[in-house]
Amino acid sequence: MRLTYNHSDVMQRRLFLASGIAALRRLEGASAQQRPNILLCIADDWAWPHASIYGDRVVRTPTFDRVARQGVLFTNAFCAAPSCTPSRAAILTGQAPHRLAEGGNLWGFLPARFAVYTDLLEQAGYFVGFTRKGWGPGDFKAGGRSRNPAGNVFKSFEEFFAAAPADRPFCFWFGSNDPHRPYEPDSGLKSGMRTEDVVVPPCWPDAPEVRRDILDYYFEVQRFDREVGEILTRLEKAGRLENTLVVVTSDNGWPFPRAKANLYDGGTHIPLAIAWPARIRGGRTLRDFVNLADLAPTFLEAAGLKPLPEMTGRSLMGLLLGQEKPGSRREVFLERERHANVRRGNLSYPARAIRTADYLYIRNFRPDRWPAGDPELYFAVGPFGDCDEGPTKRYILERREDPKFARFFELCFAKRPAEELYDLRKDPHQLNNVAGRAEYAAVQRGLRERLERWMKDTGDPRATVDDDRWDQYPYFGQPAKKA
Repeated sequence: MRLTYNHSDVMQRRLFLASGIAALRRLEGASAQQRPNILLCIADDWAWPHASIYGDRVVRTPTFDRVARQGVLFTNAFCAAPSCTPSRAAILTGQAPHRLAEGGNLWGFLPARFAVYTDLLEQAGYFVGFTRKGWGPGDFKAGGRSRNPAGNVFKSFEEFFAAAPADRPFCFWFGSNDPHRPYEPDSGLKSGMRTEDVVVPPCWPDAPEVRRDILDYYFEVQRFDREVGEILTRLEKAGRLENTLVVVTSDNGWPFPRAKANLYDGGTHIPLAIAWPARIRGGRTLRDFVNLADLAPTFLEAAGLKPLPEMTGRSLMGLLLGQEKPGSRREVFLERERHANVRRGNLSYPARAIRTADYLYIRNFRPDRWPAGDPELYFAVGPFGDCDEGPTKRYILERREDPKFARFFELCFAKRPAEELYDLRKDPHQLNNVAGRAEYAAVQRGLRERLERWMKDTGDPRATVDDDRWDQYPYFGQPAKKA
């Protein structure tokens, strides 16, 4: 069934919402606390597998590890898009970013016609709020909204919790700014972490500058983990943690070359742990492929509401409660449109991908464009501006003419072919493109067909007209300061 968006979807959405609220009101005799509180703790640019429970030998994440042990740890969780604004829009709406018009770009807006789970839960009686980074960056008012889609803003969780009525469940979004750049130089090294313990991904040079950069990223991951721990401690002391559905995750991968804003694992594969002590049996690890767009329908179902018909995400409640057979979700679809305004004409770098246990297939729709942005500053960030500024990026660019470093520049910044295929069994770091090889022809064709089918089924405009509409949407980010 094709999931295109139209006015009948709006009517269906209202009917589903009304029926869900009616169902909840029929339970008036029961305590509101039987509905779970919902706590989403979302880091800003935190990638898999950078948590101790995943086996990272440097970073320490006791809070994330605790949530994972008390609940369910996901090893194959992916964001819908490796860019803050569309990723967060997908989390809130439960829809693939290509269905969200202007909501599919960084520094855009999310049109008010797209329902978000926070509003739906608030209408169903939840007390809703967020702190720090909610939906965004962008201009929510341009989308016809009176507030950030993540809810009412609070200075802190403490302020929110003090205002939350005791007789109503709450829904809170803790949006950390960690580990987004910029970093305090050598903050990781000064904290006691050691550069010799760092494992440098093979797409970057193994240099002291790179190792220290990774430690600074780790330092902020640990700060995020610590602050999540403070929230859980407050809930536990108040006796509210047992019936709280806790989700700890990230919006996209880490802010390094060939990571964030890319459809490789460094940009899309993210940590995810979910606990609900009152309902979910803990101590489990699931390898099912899940997408953060699955969170909105999960939250609605946990609250007793039906997911909206236009949602492309699938509720995780069956997996969490043991009612769905593990291993049935064997693929995830990824996408990106315009990240920063870094190409002449404010052009996007559109791409779609399918990721399975064995392969990653990527379709680059405009291979004539620079994937990380133009080599010279156009408007925002700087040269190759879809990659955040930092020591690792500078190290590679400053040595791009040196033959010893040419391969790193090619992997991180050079133009790419229309199709990419990576055999993850032999190439887990996704360095060697095997698209076009005879021995992979059947695999490439099969993955291409599955990706195209998903695009058509979910109403992706690029499946039919491919008109670069995302290039025309407004960009509200500020221009880079010139030296």
